[in-house]
Amino acid sequence: MLKHFISLEWKSFFRSASFKVNLFLKILMAIAALFMLIYALGIGIGAYFLIEKYVDPDPLKIVNKFLIFYLVADLVMRYFLQKMPIVNIKPLLYLPLKKDQVVSFGIKKTMISFFNILHAFFFIPFSFVLIFKGGYDAFGVIGWHLAMLGLFYCNNFINIFVNNKDVVFYSVIGLIIAFAAMYYYNIFNITLFTQPIFQAFYNQPYLAIIPLALAFILYKTAFAYFRNNFYLDAGLAKKVSIAETDNMGWLDRFGSVSTFLKNDIKLIKRNKRSKTTVIMSVIFIFYGLLFFTNSIEMYNGPFWRVFAGIFVSGGFLFSFGQLVPSWDSAYYPLMMSQNIRYKEYLESKWYLMVIATVISTIIASFYLYFGWQAYVAVVVGAIYNIGVNSHVVLWGGAYIKTPIDLTSNKKAFGDKKAFNVKTLLLTIPKLILPIVIYAIGHFAHSDILGFALVAVAGVLGFLFKNKVFKIIEKIYKAEKYKTLEAYKQTN
Repeated sequence: MLKHFISLEWKSFFRSASFKVNLFLKILMAIAALFMLIYALGIGIGAYFLIEKYVDPDPLKIVNKFLIFYLVADLVMRYFLQKMPIVNIKPLLYLPLKKDQVVSFGIKKTMISFFNILHAFFFIPFSFVLIFKGGYDAFGVIGWHLAMLGLFYCNNFINIFVNNKDVVFYSVIGLIIAFAAMYYYNIFNITLFTQPIFQAFYNQPYLAIIPLALAFILYKTAFAYFRNNFYLDAGLAKKVSIAETDNMGWLDRFGSVSTFLKNDIKLIKRNKRSKTTVIMSVIFIFYGLLFFTNSIEMYNGPFWRVFAGIFVSGGFLFSFGQLVPSWDSAYYPLMMSQNIRYKEYLESKWYLMVIATVISTIIASFYLYFGWQAYVAVVVGAIYNIGVNSHVVLWGGAYIKTPIDLTSNKKAFGDKKAFNVKTLLLTIPKLILPIVIYAIGHFAHSDILGFALVAVAGVLGFLFKNKVFKIIEKIYKAEKYKTLEAYKQTN
């Protein structure tokens, strides 16, 4: 049975519509993964000697001190990048297979994911060096290593619930933000409590049974959750909410575009994924604190101000705009069968992004506290976003053919399928070009000229909006049938 499942997964991988389209990207990702494994192996071997020489003669103590941050970073990275294969059980429901076998296979697939293998490339060589070079007690190191194994598998199963339960997602995010803020402002140092716990796994190796048992309990809990929802008319069915009527007559002033604007606002209000996008855009407003507070030395350069300003004002623009028309993937074929003008459809998205950019810029006025340069960078970034980046993200959306499940937060922070050669090239006018324009003015005269040139670029983009839209419209029409075909794919 295991061989049969593996065969189905192998065929699904090679027969998917995105395989040939993103073959080049998959090759790059494979090479990147190989380098990451090599780096992890090198760090695993060399970490002991580097810490012993430059930090502390007891490397294990230092690793245990910062291990809590490593675990949190692992959980965050898993949420952003780790694929949850449990969704692939849908086509198996029609086959004469036992439910327990299908659910067990889906969950166990996550146990051999790249993320778990990556950690093994660090912890296994590090443990060997501790024993054979550092003179640490072998049983203690083995107990510590098994405890780490259990903790990372706990992360693995927690990630399953984070991707499927809103309450778990918001609870984990809330705890991470709270502890990070308290540590940053020296209110509460969590490492004072976590380091002795991790050290205890070495001092009393038998305590490793605790994280291993916890991982097993989480596995059984995940198994029971998916087993109980393994029905077409239950866990896998679309959730239907009570319909609400909202005419939003105040949008009629936008003319024929108002129909699409109303549809987009309703989409944002009623769906889990789109609500998460709004939350992300609010978080982006505070992204500038990393640059304008001088808390990170490498971000103190003048060029980073423009970079930060673009992200502070353009959080919604980037997170929402780059996934046009994927937001409408569920009913895109129906839309394309109607007498709909692409220009009106794209303009509705543009208006929505412009409104969100203006609102973000107003909210970000608190950056005046850090000096006029900080808020001017935000305002200038907003002008550039409205005049240039709003067009660029719509242009790039034509090449992103990833259907979106509006009822799920899965991959809300990005999807590797959303990246290809064309979209990567379009990052140049979005991020690199404004920094280059600012640099020209900065070196030629001063900060004021640099900001002015970036603002002028945004104004020019706004003035040529109609001509740019004609180009984008042609691209969407050229990609229309490829997009329709991609939205029919379920893997």
